[in-house]
Formats: sequence, structure tokens, C-alpha cells
Amino acid sequence: MAVTLMNPDGLPKPEVYRQLSVATGSKLVFLAGQVARDADGGKVGEGDLAAQTEQAYLNVATALAAVGGSFDDVAKLTVYVVDWSPDKLPLLGEGVARAAARLGVDPVKPITLLGVAALGEPDLLIEVEATAVLD
Repeated sequence: MAVTLMNPDGLPKPEVYRQLSVATGSKLVFLAGQVARDADGGKVGEGDLAAQTEQAYLNVATALAAVGGSFDDVAKLTVYVVDWSPDKLPLLGEGVARAAARLGVDPVKPITLLGVAALGEPDLLIEVEATAVLD
């Protein structure tokens, strides 16, 4: 595997993400932000942060599969959530857990979570960017 995840000594050791990843592969993959749209562009989970999170994570995996990778190859995630507040964390976690169960992967990665006022379309609640490294 091209990506090793770590919580080094001297930094907090969160359970829900890792502080860093070390990538040793030779192919970098930069994904555009993935949102709650199905393969035909249809809306998924309108008004439901957990459902939109699940779909965005599944779309990341779909994109990586197209280039011979998987979610396990993700080195870093950036997640944008509309009108973020800590009370949304359980819904975010639920969506991630559902996607991880469907994909059979560990979703714990280095991650940056950003609250934003809006995304590209008014029904979108979350957007997930990924950087992956493949052997």
C-alpha cells in the first residue's frame, strides 16, 4: 500500500482521523470535490447530511476505482460542510460510517473539515475532496 497513516508522538491522537500520511507511491491522484449526486447527476439525500456524506464518500471511491485505486489509497481529505456546527458531527459520522461499511474500508484519514456558507448548488450540504497516492 502506498499510504501509511500515523498519529506521531507529540501530537494529539484523535480516533476519528490521523494527523498525517506518508505516501510512497508513484501516481498522485487529485479528485475534484465530490457531492451528493448519483452517476446520472441526480440529487441524493436532499436535506440529509448523513445521506449526502455517504454519497460523497462513495463517489470518491468510484472515482479512484476508475484509475485503479480505492479509498485505501486516500492520503488526505478536505471536507466542506455548509453552516457547520458541532451538533452536525453525529450526522457526518453516520454518513462516513455507512459509506465505510458499504466499501469495506477504514475511513480514518488525515482530514481538514471546513465550515462554509454555501456550495455550488443550493441543495448541497457537503463536498469531499481527496488526494490519493497509488503504487
